[in-house]
Amino acid sequence: MQMKTHDPDAIFAPVGPYTHGLEVVEARRLLFVTGTMGLDKNGKAPNGIEAQCALAWRNIGAILEHAGMSMRNVVKVTCYLADRKYREANMHTRAAALGDHRVATTLIAAALLEDGWLVEIEAIAAA
Repeated sequence: MQMKTHDPDAIFAPVGPYTHGLEVVEARRLLFVTGTMGLDKNGKAPNGIEAQCALAWRNIGAILEHAGMSMRNVVKVTCYLADRKYREANMHTRAAALGDHRVATTLIAAALLEDGWLVEIEAIAAA
């Protein structure tokens, strides 16, 4: 599978490690990863945004691996943060998870379902 980024000169440059558009050429499989929180196997959220972000990305990695994919297959990410002050921590953990792989990204500050949940991340992967 081949991916091609689209960051046209006619619009503003990406303001972070993402691409405005990511074209997936000849994909045969799509995986839609539901909103995934930074919860451990027992459904408990660790304290702090960094720990929850890292755990959410590990959970996404486990789902991808179960489907025979990796982070390199991710094409779209939507992150929901309980507070916009968590933006930097989110960016650092996303960069650690994705490395130099740039994907289409949306970041939203929103109330999450449970008190203490600080992040929820959903993803789309293609292979």
